[in-house]
Amino acid sequence: MIGRSTLSRTFLLPLGALVLTSSASLAEPSSIQGDAAGACTQSSMAAYQSAVRQAKADYWLAVGKCLNLSSPVQAMQCMQQALLDLQEANELADDQFEARLELCADLGEAPYDPQIDPSQFVSGVTNPFFPLVPGRTLVYQKQTAEGLEEVRVTTLAGTRTILGVDCVRVNDVVTLDGVLVEDTEDWFAQDLLGNVWYMGEAVQDYENGMLSSLDGSWEAGVDGAKAGILMQATPVIGETYRLEFLLGEAEDVATVERLNRKVMVPAGTFSGCRETEDETPLEPDVEEQKFYAPDIGLVLEVNADGERLELVAIL
Repeated sequence: MIGRSTLSRTFLLPLGALVLTSSASLAEPSSIQGDAAGACTQSSMAAYQSAVRQAKADYWLAVGKCLNLSSPVQAMQCMQQALLDLQEANELADDQFEARLELCADLGEAPYDPQIDPSQFVSGVTNPFFPLVPGRTLVYQKQTAEGLEEVRVTTLAGTRTILGVDCVRVNDVVTLDGVLVEDTEDWFAQDLLGNVWYMGEAVQDYENGMLSSLDGSWEAGVDGAKAGILMQATPVIGETYRLEFLLGEAEDVATVERLNRKVMVPAGTFSGCRETEDETPLEPDVEEQKFYAPDIGLVLEVNADGERLELVAIL
């Protein structure tokens, strides 16, 4: 039997020697010069540093577990997998950093800190491209490789107060072949100009019928989370804006693509639709085209693989 000290000499040192190098050499914030040295770039660098340090911490924890396997073969396989996981995490951190920098070029370098004044908000949400009608349910479906995904979006009665603003509550329930996979409550509010603000969400993910995660949950004003605009009152083609913001957790953005699209889905044919491209630096390879119809809201969502989440019914 190989003892612990032998394992560390045989496996830990050769693999550990690769830990300290990321897949890309990136500058420290203080070394970035000129206009790029603003808050957006600085926070992007800080998020990168957090990600690579977390990846390294996860690696060493995995190594510690590998060292407690008595089989040399299993220990070696365990450490090889730990190293692969580390490399993947570092590559993702690099990709996220690059994606954040690209967004900084679009959004500017100023700190993202929208000021929420309750006196500048109205009761309810009536923006024609995102109307929230209490009691109404929009039903969407998408055929995926895993099965039929169905999403039911219901505007609930009552409100939730966030930063002094009474927000409309919306329940999203996602099932896959009839099995619950997500149950989320979203909060929205409309300002005097007609912009619809996204104020937060409480996410519950399920696996095999059991609650598995609350990841993605955030609330404006809590732990650095900031509200974003879900639907603009007066969109400008080519403009990019934040839908939400909690660094490392919720960073979705949208870009206005077109303003007068015609869309055909099972629920009907809709003219005059707005089209946006939604993305997040947290998942740099994921992009979605979203289409919003007057008096309805979202009617179609198309991802990079061509999968279509389509409005099938209004209840």
